[in-house]
Amino acid sequence: MQTMPIIQKRDDFPILQKVIYGKYPLVYLDNAATTQKPRQVVEAMTEEYYNVNANVHRGVHFLSQKATELHEASRETVRRFLNARSTSEIIFTRGTTESINLVASCFGQAFMKAGDEVIVSEMEHHSNIVSWQLMQERLGIRLRVVPITDDGRLVMDEYVKLFNERTRIVSITHVSNVLGTVNPVKDIVRIAHEHNVPVLIDGAQSSPHMKVDVQELGCDFYAFSGHKIYGPTGIGVLYGKEEWLDRIPPYMGGGEMIKNVSFERTTFNALPYKFEAGTPDYVATTGLAKALDYVNAIGLDAIEAHERDLTAYAMQRLMEVDGMHIYGPGIEEHDAVISFQVGNIHHLDMGTLLDRLGIAVRTGHHCAEPLMRRLGIEGTCRASFALYNTREEVDALVEGIRRVSQMF
Repeated sequence: MQTMPIIQKRDDFPILQKVIYGKYPLVYLDNAATTQKPRQVVEAMTEEYYNVNANVHRGVHFLSQKATELHEASRETVRRFLNARSTSEIIFTRGTTESINLVASCFGQAFMKAGDEVIVSEMEHHSNIVSWQLMQERLGIRLRVVPITDDGRLVMDEYVKLFNERTRIVSITHVSNVLGTVNPVKDIVRIAHEHNVPVLIDGAQSSPHMKVDVQELGCDFYAFSGHKIYGPTGIGVLYGKEEWLDRIPPYMGGGEMIKNVSFERTTFNALPYKFEAGTPDYVATTGLAKALDYVNAIGLDAIEAHERDLTAYAMQRLMEVDGMHIYGPGIEEHDAVISFQVGNIHHLDMGTLLDRLGIAVRTGHHCAEPLMRRLGIEGTCRASFALYNTREEVDALVEGIRRVSQMF
């Protein structure tokens, strides 16, 4: 059952009161793409723009000092959220995609050469494929792919077999943005470390839904996006162990990431600033910190319990629809994402017609074309849940699908 503290939080999200096409209340089920933002996040960012706006670091005047304090306090909030050992391990980026590209580029430059290998999986988002393919073109490295079962689980026996003397890094998703599969990342990290191989975890779809402790996971890098956890767009985080961040070169050059510059030689700044060239989005870091405070106040355990209850209810209700096919594992290993098809109805047609009923779902390949080919399909409809979604919205989705199905 839903808990009252969760349900009451809907009032913090004004957009959820929106009426679509002047007829239907908004049923927003596209949270895996981006979540809606609570008043507290928007108000905190507005407050900073109106009262404390100044470029951070190096400024000696009052506004710059205050903006810098807010920015670095936000870094400490992220550190606590991930239970990193130090704020030196928290790098602000534009999102998960940039974080993964940073690791691929910098780690690849420092530690990989032609013939070296990176292990990924069949369920990866394009950002965790293409970034390594760019290094493949530059350096001649090779991608090794962990296969999945028909119901969307990693074949761990095959994962173990992929390691050899050329394996340099594992880069894998915590939770599939299509299948909702929650991967056994602690085992993935343990096995990799037995071969002295570091691990990058794509946490875009896990950080909003469950507690993440990077020290407990043991991962070497972890990436997530602010906009998927009730924060602003254009801000994200890369956690990296200091031992690795110290050893890899900077991603970009410019202001802030330097210590001294001459035309003959440049020395780089200390961590984490070594990887933060240029003016950061210091207002967005405040918004991200406020979003993390927001979910922490509710409790990630409560959020996870609510969303698992909702996902189980949704899977049960959806299977009542004639012709329904749900992709991914059973509820025990299924996070708050459900990808489905109904009979021979094209996913785009289904999504378009659901929209006319005020129901927002995602359609297409979800930036996971290799996974779609593995499943033998072009795309799916995807409903994804957040802390503010309700069983009544699931019921509206099911009834909407039935109405659309009747048209075909």
